[in-house]
Amino acid sequence: MCRIQRILAMFLVMGFISICLPQQMRAESSAGDNTLFISLAEQGDASAQWILGFMYLNGEGMPQNYGQAAHWLTKAAEQGFAMAQFNLGFMYDNGEGVPQDFKKALEWYTKAAEQGLAEAQTNLGVMYNNGEGVPQDFKKALEWYTKAAEQGLAEAQTNLGLLYAEGGEGVPQDSKKALEWLTKGAEQGFALAQFNLGFMYANGNGVPQDFKKALEWYTKAAEQGLAEAQTNLGVMYAAGQISQDYTRAYSWFNLAASQGNEYGGRNKDLIIKNMSSNQIEEGQKLSTELYEKIDTQAK
Repeated sequence: MCRIQRILAMFLVMGFISICLPQQMRAESSAGDNTLFISLAEQGDASAQWILGFMYLNGEGMPQNYGQAAHWLTKAAEQGFAMAQFNLGFMYDNGEGVPQDFKKALEWYTKAAEQGLAEAQTNLGVMYNNGEGVPQDFKKALEWYTKAAEQGLAEAQTNLGLLYAEGGEGVPQDSKKALEWLTKGAEQGFALAQFNLGFMYANGNGVPQDFKKALEWYTKAAEQGLAEAQTNLGVMYAAGQISQDYTRAYSWFNLAASQGNEYGGRNKDLIIKNMSSNQIEEGQKLSTELYEKIDTQAK
């Protein structure tokens, strides 16, 4: 019999899309009255330049225009405006509207990170973690993740927890700290932290194996639509690690497969061989109900 496959815990490598405009500014830009922002930006006001750049970058209140976004964000960034430095770094990091340039991304992230901007600190940590635009340096990654994590940023807490879980040159593996930081991220509702915390408990990695806690955290992540968590949750039900339930296993594998998850699709095909037509029908129905619940929560 083929073995149902579990997804391994993954290292979170991420970048923030952008820092959002404050609600009042968002309302004003949505109303279409951008005269004040344009006037102030042209007079050299850094915050207005950032707002204008952000609007062009995301097509909020202005037609999306990457050239204008880079123009105004650069003006604000050169005046030391941290959020503009971060957004400009992100553009270079991801090649969004500009040629991808890790060195420029590193430069702008660093300027914003040194001003204490947690999002920039996190993305700077990722660059050191992966050796993008700079030699790989786990100690530097740890330093920047920690600064952002201590400000309460769930993404940074997750990256920090995973770095401690894996260890690296100059960073000893530390399961206690991994558990501490992943828990902080998970308790804020961050799905990738919840998934990786579930993985630790499911496999007894650095903690006593605890299938109930694994089920709890996988479920939280799966209900946010994370395909990897849906797959591993399906594995738990298929393998009877709490109680065997092929119908629930099928429903979660089906959801993961619908997102293109390879393991979800393979496992769904395997488990069908052990199910009756009624069980498959019930699994499909449950899958639809779960999809609707997830879709509603996401809105």
